[in-house]
Amino acid sequence: MVVTDLHSYEPRLGHGLPHDPFNAIVGPRPIGWVATRSAEGGLNLAPYSFFNAFNYAPPIIGFCSTSEKDSLRNARASGEFVWNLVTRPLADAMNASSATVPPEVDEFRLAGLTPVPSKLVKVPRVGESPVAFECRVTQIVQLQGADGQATPAWLTLGEVVAVHIARELLVDGVYDTAAARPVLRGGGSADYFEITPETRFRMRRPK
Repeated sequence: MVVTDLHSYEPRLGHGLPHDPFNAIVGPRPIGWVATRSAEGGLNLAPYSFFNAFNYAPPIIGFCSTSEKDSLRNARASGEFVWNLVTRPLADAMNASSATVPPEVDEFRLAGLTPVPSKLVKVPRVGESPVAFECRVTQIVQLQGADGQATPAWLTLGEVVAVHIARELLVDGVYDTAAARPVLRGGGSADYFEITPETRFRMRRPK
């Protein structure tokens, strides 16, 4: 059935709703829990809701900062970052690491997490996270609008050069997404979702 009762708007003119629906519609979204190291050696850990995977070979992931944040500055300076999977047991720690604090504050310590040395990059991974990607920066792109004007947002892309997966999440050698209980960002000011085995369904691509 064709939907005819629509609330339509042009974003540049405002949405006319109590809360911007954009983030809720494009969601739930995977969380970019990004660890970086500053030029001075300080550690930073921050969650990004603008995050995703963009390529298979080489594997490339990216996160977007909507301002000049520590993660962006550190990744630009060092050329490295580590993505860590947020699971349901780690949701509170992830939330703690989102606090607005000075650059010298170590969010690993703030959130009660363990920095574990990575294999190929100098940035540590979150020891409590069952999955982590070590990345080397490939591009940092400042986004622009349809009018060609630059926006205060930067997409940081990185090639995944090392992967760490808890063996318990490999079932007959196949990664079990639901078993990891990943947390995804929804809309509103506080909405999150968890993937569980009960919500899984399968569809095969048509030949």
